[in-house]
Amino acid sequence: MASVYTVTQVTAYIRNMFTQDFALNRISIKGEVSNCKYHTSGHIYFTLKDGGSQIAAVMFAGQRKGLTFELEEGQEVTVTGNVDVYERDGRYQLYAKEITREGRGDLFARFEKLRNELEDMGMFDGCYKQPIPKYALKVGIVTASTGAAIRDIMNISARRNPYVQLILYPALVQGERAKFSIVKGIETLDRMGLDVIIVGRGGGSIEDLWAFNEEMVARAIFNSTTPIISAVGHETDVTIADYVADLRAPTPSAAAELAVFDLSQFEEQVKLYSQVLNRSMERKVEKLAFRLEQGKMRLTLHSPERQLVDRRQRLADIESQMERIMKERLGSDKRRLTDIEKRLSFLIEGSLKAGKHRLALGAGRLEALSPLKKLSAGYGFVTDTRGNAVRTIAQTKPGDIIGISVRDGRIEAQVEHVFESEG
Repeated sequence: MASVYTVTQVTAYIRNMFTQDFALNRISIKGEVSNCKYHTSGHIYFTLKDGGSQIAAVMFAGQRKGLTFELEEGQEVTVTGNVDVYERDGRYQLYAKEITREGRGDLFARFEKLRNELEDMGMFDGCYKQPIPKYALKVGIVTASTGAAIRDIMNISARRNPYVQLILYPALVQGERAKFSIVKGIETLDRMGLDVIIVGRGGGSIEDLWAFNEEMVARAIFNSTTPIISAVGHETDVTIADYVADLRAPTPSAAAELAVFDLSQFEEQVKLYSQVLNRSMERKVEKLAFRLEQGKMRLTLHSPERQLVDRRQRLADIESQMERIMKERLGSDKRRLTDIEKRLSFLIEGSLKAGKHRLALGAGRLEALSPLKKLSAGYGFVTDTRGNAVRTIAQTKPGDIIGISVRDGRIEAQVEHVFESEG
């Protein structure tokens, strides 16, 4: 019966064979760097590949002092070291002691060529970027139906806003047919009138992510009328889709946070706005109430009733004042009137005495001048036919009728002769 060995024994035997092989203990391998990761411990893990095969490689932190450049995806390098077996996983890998840079790999060269062409065409220009809706309710997702990306998006979306509708287009995200599947997914969701679309997948090597570096995928993203968030790989992974998309998210989880608004935060913000609005309305109402009270006071002061009452009061005051003034003036006028009456009485008495005296004098003169008195003394008063006094001979001529008034009557006579007085 053949001997039976444990896995550990077989692995140790194979490792011993690798150790004893002189060629594998000091070997230089040329290839393209892929799936490069810098560990926090300082170790560098990567894959070295060519067109037909690939080999896992690691450079420990103690060997990095000879590395004069930053190891990146797509670089063409020559790695010198030894090939050995990692017993825990039962796989062989290249332990790098020295790495020299030869040039850039084919995939990275294709990436740069397409990126430069699309950039020259203006497909990366910010003027074509569509804004991402702040409150999206329908979110489309183009990614694999299984995997960490869709799970992360669903978990974060459910946590942030369970009312947002997620619509998944299960696309191939790796392999030769992946680019066609991604393009069809973008075009299908774009016709559904969604608010935003997330296109992406989890991390991987440059080969795994290459579907998102295809020109047809870039054009599908550029031609989409729905805003698209690109979420391909990890934060350090950059694809053509990231340049063309309206917004790049470093991871699918970050894309979900950008596409789905936080409902609790929104509710808190609405609550805060409500409080601010209520306070503002209360202050406005208080201000208007104060202005209304002032208006009422002014209206009361200027109301017709108030003015009527004020004018009645003023009229009563004026009446009282007039009564007082009239009483004062009447009292003063009575005193003045009494004085005036006294003065008038004195003046009248004086005037009467003087008048009587002047009247007596006038009467004496009148009596002296009275025609009756003269007539009674034997004189006569001669008048013509019209009753005019005849004072001169020039007023008569012979034949005129004249009247002669004497004390006891009137005599009519006819002029016979007119004699002019001598001297």
